[in-house]
Amino acid sequence: MGLGKLLLRLVVGGAFMAHGLQKLNGSFGGAGLEAAEKMVAAQRMNPPRRNALAVALTETLGGLGIALGAATPVALAATTAAMATAYTKVHKKNGFFNSKGGYEFNLTLVAAAAAMTIDGPGPWSVDAVAGKARWGLFAGLAALGAGLLGSSFAIELGELETQKLESSASSVE
Repeated sequence: MGLGKLLLRLVVGGAFMAHGLQKLNGSFGGAGLEAAEKMVAAQRMNPPRRNALAVALTETLGGLGIALGAATPVALAATTAAMATAYTKVHKKNGFFNSKGGYEFNLTLVAAAAAMTIDGPGPWSVDAVAGKARWGLFAGLAALGAGLLGSSFAIELGELETQKLESSASSVE
């Protein structure tokens, strides 16, 4: 039982960390922070530097939390926010399947992290050592809700900043 949860945490948390490090510093064949800035700017997530850094750190540190089984609900909220934003801004229009740029991968990662939060990260985790072997349904749903709310907030702020930039650019012309 503990070994399966450890394996799942390491794979899911590792996937999040690798994804974040690709954006943060170009690890694992990633394009780095400058390319991440261009990506978020194209998605109307301004200011691009702040948002690129936010998503890179959120994925990296949230993934680390999942891998270690440390403050698992916080890690779930963080990674849910990143994946919900990616779903809304990039993958939703492409449908479900990852092969067509869809949200299959995002949904799978969030569901696995939610399951680990609800049922607990296992006996070989920081949470278990701290006396929290299982977080329960309420913590899992609250973390998912916090992540979705965080994503909505980030998208709205990015849109407002983009509108300000467009407005100031049109007033200069």
